[in-house]
Amino acid sequence: MNNAQNNVFSDVLEANKKFKKSFTYKALTGQAAKGLAIVTCMDSRIDPLAVVGMESGDVKILRNAGARVTEDVLRTLVLASYLLKVNRILVMPHTDCAMASSEEPEIHAKIFEQHQVDTRSLEFRTVSNLKQALITDVTRIRSFPLLSKNVTVAGAIYNVETGELELIED
Repeated sequence: MNNAQNNVFSDVLEANKKFKKSFTYKALTGQAAKGLAIVTCMDSRIDPLAVVGMESGDVKILRNAGARVTEDVLRTLVLASYLLKVNRILVMPHTDCAMASSEEPEIHAKIFEQHQVDTRSLEFRTVSNLKQALITDVTRIRSFPLLSKNVTVAGAIYNVETGELELIED
């Protein structure tokens, strides 16, 4: 890293020095000890391990904007279900999500207005109905033919104001 990068990431590197002194994860295998994978949003208000009462090494966590089940999420879940002991998948979007507060054209326009970058070649996968999008994403996983047949899939909405996890039946 050059000096400019060191300055920008100095807080990260300092925190890592402290972390390294008390590092205890060497014995973890990289497999999901509790057999769980969580697909959730990148929102920094969500601590997936704390939400489900688990620790490092217990869960595979996949994060993206809106907790959407994309081709890359499916690819990763296939690997996790065959090679990393995942036999449960929880899709966990959340309340007060930016992907549910705007329509696709609005987000593209906002980025263009503020940064003069045309992002229309991307699909952000906004949602107008959080519950319905969750049901669609759970169905997408359940019907994916390459996923291990021993996997159970569920969806739940995480409330960022209360910490509650509401299981959604489809």
